[in-house]
Amino acid sequence: MTKIGLLSDTHSYLPEAVFEHFADVDEIWHGGDVGDSSVIDRLEAFKPLRGVYGNIDGTAIRSRFPLDNLFYLEDVKVLMRHIGGYPGRYAPGVREIIKKEKPGLFISGHSHILKIMYDEKLHCLHMNPGACGKQGWHQVQTLIKFHINGTDIAGCQVIELGKR
Repeated sequence: MTKIGLLSDTHSYLPEAVFEHFADVDEIWHGGDVGDSSVIDRLEAFKPLRGVYGNIDGTAIRSRFPLDNLFYLEDVKVLMRHIGGYPGRYAPGVREIIKKEKPGLFISGHSHILKIMYDEKLHCLHMNPGACGKQGWHQVQTLIKFHINGTDIAGCQVIELGKR
């Protein structure tokens, strides 16, 4: 079983509470719009980190994270892309990538809206952790914790850090 801490849209701000809430995770995943590379440095010093770059990220972040991150964790194929949309309203080209790659889990960010939903047509779970940073129109800073055990994605916890 692998425990995951998922966050996105830090926009150069990393709340100290992230380290408390993610103390028991095995990996941290960042869904893009990192902002300053010091956010990556701090997270990587804490736990193994995977991520993608977002639309606000410059060359410093783009040299460290890809546009699309496709990997296996245990027996689950995972696809991450910052601007991804969600089931029924995917961003241009994303539906085609999901159809081709057939991930069991699709991670996105960008909207600042926490959303967890299953795509019945593409047989894929979608997660967007909302926004962890202070920039944007969201009212509450959010994170997600969950675990992967073989092919099972379970134990999902939504964490609210408070008003931005």
